[in-house]
Amino acid sequence: MAFEQLKAAILMLLDEIEKAPEDSHVLQEELREKLSEMKGLGMPLPDDLVKLEEALERDLEEGEDPFDNMPV
Repeated sequence: MAFEQLKAAILMLLDEIEKAPEDSHVLQEELREKLSEMKGLGMPLPDDLVKLEEALERDLEEGEDPFDNMPV
């Protein structure tokens, strides 16, 4: 998958996360998979998405809802 296609897929995931925060744990896993795919293809990982994934992981470990205060 080309960089632009992966980037578009990630943006769609982020949009889905905003619309369905109750499914955020499933969508977070999909985001992680897309980032891994990019990394595996030797593509640069966008810093903002890496930071978002790290923040989501921390929130998940702490038992917090990472999208509770996300603007809609």
